[in-house]
Amino acid sequence: MKRAKWKGVYIKPKNSENTFDNSVEISRSSSIIPKFIGQTLNVHTGKNFKEIVVTKEMLGHKFGEFVKTRVEFAFKKKKKKK
Repeated sequence: MKRAKWKGVYIKPKNSENTFDNSVEISRSSSIIPKFIGQTLNVHTGKNFKEIVVTKEMLGHKFGEFVKTRVEFAFKKKKKKK
């Protein structure tokens, strides 16, 4: 569901600083605005932080769309019996 237009975009930094420099941690639910283009931001994956470089194509999306929160699973191959 989209956010109401009268509310504006949602931006919530993870830490208490409101300055958006290279060391800012930002939540996955925040929207990407033109102010972030070209910056490197730390996005929380649930366990650790991942650096994301914001490009022009990301505008209007949320940070959570670009950060994986789950580990990829692969079945282990079984050894052949002799």
